Amino acid sequence: MAAAQETPLIGLSDGAVDQKRSVPTSFCTNKIGDRPDQIPVISLGHPGCGLCSSALAHVVQVYCPLEASPYHRTINVFACVNPACLGKSESWKVLRSQCLESDVKRPSDVTGDTSTAAHDVSLSRTDWCDEADDWGAEENGLDGWRVGSTQAVQNTTAKSDLERGVSKKLQSLSINPLGAIDVTGPTFQAFYISVVEETDFDGVANMEHAHELLREYEKREGLSVMDLRSCESEREEKYEKTKARHGDDVFSCFMKKISICPEQVLRYSRNGTPLFITEPPSNMKQLVPVCSQCGSPRTFEFQLMPALVSLLQSKDPDSELTLEFGTVLVYTCQDNCWTSGSRSPAEEFPFVQADPDQELFK
Repeated sequence: MAAAQETPLIGLSDGAVDQKRSVPTSFCTNKIGDRPDQIPVISLGHPGCGLCSSALAHVVQVYCPLEASPYHRTINVFACVNPACLGKSESWKVLRSQCLESDVKRPSDVTGDTSTAAHDVSLSRTDWCDEADDWGAEENGLDGWRVGSTQAVQNTTAKSDLERGVSKKLQSLSINPLGAIDVTGPTFQAFYISVVEETDFDGVANMEHAHELLREYEKREGLSVMDLRSCESEREEKYEKTKARHGDDVFSCFMKKISICPEQVLRYSRNGTPLFITEPPSNMKQLVPVCSQCGSPRTFEFQLMPALVSLLQSKDPDSELTLEFGTVLVYTCQDNCWTSGSRSPAEEFPFVQADPDQELFK
């Protein structure tokens, strides 16, 4: 098995996507809501709910190429907004799309400028794990990503990005203006996702929102979070703390872990350990099916966090969409199997947990 992501990456909402901007989003863009951006040669189709067959809403798009892989790699997560389907894993769908560099149009192909040389780039997971702000920087460099950490996107200006059409790590790619597919289902408002390492928040002072969240939690649950021991340890350890009113140590551990950055909307840690919000089923390993294409086991890759819920608002001001969850864990093929030339995405596995106290994150 490949080594686990040493430091989890945290995704933060980084401003609304301006639909009128001259340069649209692309499959390299990390974003919330909107329409998915179709990767070259791949057709996502119109995903439907596994329970009610309704058209699904696009929830997040994550650009996540892997180390030593020649493929661009994008994962799109969809969900059903039918109230009867909320909280059920069958009402979610995860699609993984990949393509080779040769499938991506060059800047000269789009602009007709043959003076711009096409450079071969090697995009690997270590590129954006070592410099977390490179994850999704391709679009936000145009107007500046406000990551709120010392690892802000470097050397990005509107002029230079428009000339390159990409960020520092993606300068040979062009943005496919036909990439966004037309969907007939509900659509959420679009927000960029910027990324930092979780360790960037170590020792951060004056986190008023975090303190407010913890105070509210302590008041409601009758416990002092400061009495909780680190949840890096195994759950078999006894916590020297006041028992939470609902008796859920897993939820208490979840709250402790995210308290350094309660605004996080996504946690990425391929081959790492998921952060459960409630006690997982005892047969969790058996519940995660093997890859339907190659038969290899699936591994945890990332999860959606409670703070994302409040951002999932309808793009249509005349309609109201509701999507609630505690966390959504995404498991993908451990071997990242892919058939070169494939025109259909690979379906991966989502596991949904309801939030025992959703109102804490609103």
